Amino acid sequence: MSPYRTNRSTCRDLMMEATVGRNSNYRPIPSSIQIKIANFVANNSNTIMKRFFLLSISMLFLLLTAPQPAGAITHPKREFRGAWIQCVNGQFQAIGTAAMQRMLLAQLDELQRDGVNAVIFQVRAECDALYPSRIEPWSKFLTGTQGRAPQPYWDPLQWMIEQCHKRGMELHAWINPYRAKTKGTTLLAANHIVKTHPERVFAYGDLCVLNPGQPANRDYICQVVDDILRRYDVDGIHMDDYFYPYPQSGLSIPDDREFAQYNKGISNRADWRRHNVDELIRQLSDSIHRIKPWVKFGISPFGIYRNKKNSPEGSNTNGLECYGDLYADVIKWVNEGWVDYCVPQLYWKIGHRIADYATLIQWWNKYAAHRPLFIGEDVVGTTKSPDLSNPQVSQMPAKYALHEQMPNVQGTVLWYAKAVADNVGNYGHALRDAYWRYPALQPLMPFIDKKAPKKPRKVKPVWTSDGYVLFWTQPKGKSWDDVAKHYVVYRFSDAEKVDISDATKIVAITADTFLKLPYSDGRQRYTYVVTALDRMSNESKAVKKKIKL
Repeated sequence: MSPYRTNRSTCRDLMMEATVGRNSNYRPIPSSIQIKIANFVANNSNTIMKRFFLLSISMLFLLLTAPQPAGAITHPKREFRGAWIQCVNGQFQAIGTAAMQRMLLAQLDELQRDGVNAVIFQVRAECDALYPSRIEPWSKFLTGTQGRAPQPYWDPLQWMIEQCHKRGMELHAWINPYRAKTKGTTLLAANHIVKTHPERVFAYGDLCVLNPGQPANRDYICQVVDDILRRYDVDGIHMDDYFYPYPQSGLSIPDDREFAQYNKGISNRADWRRHNVDELIRQLSDSIHRIKPWVKFGISPFGIYRNKKNSPEGSNTNGLECYGDLYADVIKWVNEGWVDYCVPQLYWKIGHRIADYATLIQWWNKYAAHRPLFIGEDVVGTTKSPDLSNPQVSQMPAKYALHEQMPNVQGTVLWYAKAVADNVGNYGHALRDAYWRYPALQPLMPFIDKKAPKKPRKVKPVWTSDGYVLFWTQPKGKSWDDVAKHYVVYRFSDAEKVDISDATKIVAITADTFLKLPYSDGRQRYTYVVTALDRMSNESKAVKKKIKL
């Protein structure tokens, strides 16, 4: 998933060597404050006051080195604001049901305050499950032992769906398709596929991998996804960058038998491997949209598709490739419409000598525009990387400025959620106070559905025992593509023109059919506007109501 991720190969680590960035706004300490600090030191020389001074300087340093917005920030009305919650780092392993729920609640609450509107939750790391599956065993990353159910018993996936939806967030179930065993897993459950069908798996270093060359494995992965879709109200199915394994020196992929048996006339083995992964993506896409047309299918590929030295249309980079090393032709999947969104992992720094962030975001903006494009951002690496023009601040402002400059970039996914929730490098607070200060609707996907639901009915403020409340009624709808699932509430002052394209006027995006009003003395006039959203965030016509508060 990430070059900062656990168990990542050495070649990936080399790709992530440190560098510096550019384009931020350093705010120097005013001279008046410098004089006050100097006088303070001169007049307070005892030990306690010295310690207090040092603490004050430390706090001031943190304030000045925190991410600062680079210039004016726009607030798009539609933006995918995601965060990955992974299990493979062991953060949940064997801590118990109550502790895991507390940890997840704390993260979700912080993410909500930071403006996140989608969570990508890892539920299948190594042909296992963080939910009760009839196909695969419980994950060791949940209980510590593969195949052991959690005690007290619960269903993490169902629980996360409920918690995210309660907070107005989408929940995308993140699976790793081919990976069957990671380095640290030594005990496999009796019903794990490595045990039940060892002929369908190959070893590669410390990994076990479902052989992409066997058609039965495509069917198996689709069976797992079908099971999730039929049992859970997920908003998306998500896969990251693990297709064929990352190359390791001295190791070759043992697929001679499969190449001989299933080559379908493809003579070049690299092309055949890409064809195998193509077939999985196409089959999964068809299966997902046949069962639930509204569920979004997303891929988060490694950040370099091809290098220019290998293809005229490649990026001016010199690292590993999706296309040549992982056999993942992600641009083909985007252009064929097999995926609904793409999230390249751009975890490098601006100015990186092998894989420059600015070069890559411009490349993806140009070549991956056929489907919504979101950018995978490394929170820790970004906050540790100094801006090239102002080393006192991080590269966060410069990176978000690049986002705004790219017309086809419609969102961001943060690696990883806990770093945001912990406010590493002040990243989370910069989101809530600046970049993601106002709510955002999900980007439109007209290739799935472009018909808006009907507008809300009976919009009316009512005095209740709980105060002044704005109520409305769900509009009529018959099928998934015209039923209202959420509502957007806007507020405008009496002197303002009603403009629902202005995201700063959104006061709520809610599944409820009511909103408590901030009544004061009844002297201030406002216009409230309510619209309805369907599953694909198509927005209805507006209903206006003038209210005195």
